[in-house]
This record gives sequence, C-alpha cells and structure tokens, in this order.
Amino acid sequence: MTDFFTVVDTQRALRRFRPDPVPDALLARILSAATRAPSARGAEPWGFVVVRDPARKRAIGEHYRCAWEIGATLTQATDADRDVRQSPHYARMMRAAADLAAAFGDTPALVVCCLDHRRLGPIAGPDGELRSPVSAYASIFPAVQNLLLAAHALGLGGTLTTLHRGFEEALKTLLDVPPAVEVAAIVPLGWPRDRPGPTRRRPLTEVAFRERWGVPFEA
Repeated sequence: MTDFFTVVDTQRALRRFRPDPVPDALLARILSAATRAPSARGAEPWGFVVVRDPARKRAIGEHYRCAWEIGATLTQATDADRDVRQSPHYARMMRAAADLAAAFGDTPALVVCCLDHRRLGPIAGPDGELRSPVSAYASIFPAVQNLLLAAHALGLGGTLTTLHRGFEEALKTLLDVPPAVEVAAIVPLGWPRDRPGPTRRRPLTEVAFRERWGVPFEA
C-alpha cells in the first residue's frame, strides 16, 4: 500500500484508461473507503451505482460526449477559460478531457455518485429542495474524494466529472435512480494509460494565511 502522503501528493485527474477490467474486490475496497467520509448529521446520504454493462456505458457515453461538445463550443465562443488558458497545464488537460469525452462509454467502470435527499433531514425541504446546499454537498463530495484517493492508492485512475448535469434525468431513468436522489458526480475508473503526479500547485504562501487574510502561513 502506498504511503498516504505519497497518494495525496501524486493523485491527479486521469482520463485515459486501458481496456482491462477492474475486479470486484478492488471496486468494493474503493467504495468502502468512500463510505468512511464524514457527512452532515452523520446521515451518510450517499449511494453509488457501478456501471460496467457495455450497453449502459455506451448510452451514458453518448450523452456525455454531446454534453462535452456543447460545453466546449460555449467555452470557445465566450472565451470562458481566458483566465487559465495560458497556464502550462491547460492544453494538455483539455486534450485529455476531449479524449475522455470520446471514450467515456468505453471506460472499464463508471461510478455514479449520488446524494439521497431523503436522508438529509432538515437540510432538504419536504419537496426535496436543498435548504443548505453547502451542507448537502459537504455530505457527498468528501466521499467522492475518498473514492479517488483509494483508487489511486490501488493503482487505478479516475476523475470527478459533472457534465451529467446536462442529462441527469436521462441518466437517472437509465439507472433507475429514484426521483429524490440527485446524481452529484460520475467517476470514470480504470487502469490509467497516463502516469499520476506529482502534481504542481500554487505555493502554500499564496493560499494559506496566518491569523488573517494576506499574511502568508510560513512554517
């Protein structure tokens, strides 16, 4: 097992996968790690649908590709990424994202990460509307990050995707997800073609402060 800090320091979004299947035992370990995350009120409002059936994956992949093309067209037309477009990582990241969109339906496993509004108590109203979105999503995205870290520790790769928001109802129908359950993310998982990290990040002195904003935290 890889050292924890090595896992954290080298985990990054991996979007290209070999066709080799992911064994049930590894998926079970990864999903178990996801459920160790904290959640508001300790309610554990998560659910995970593992999709490996080729026909279902193809259907999801077609929706995902269309959503990607719409998003890419809008991004280009509005120059939405102008603040990061010149960053060293940007072109490489976008090529990998385009490759993922083209092959999404061929990913060995898709993990559909869900938030069950019925388990949120006062965080959701009687109609399921979120009264406190921050608390609600804080009860699912830590689980998704646990899932990604566990996958990386076991030699797998993946990335958090949210383009499903453009076809969520079709996705829920395809997977029989109940109306009161929201799909928060889809994580494609597989044996990566690309190597993980180490990742490059802004220096700590730019993002961490001592006592008040703007005073760099320096050890």
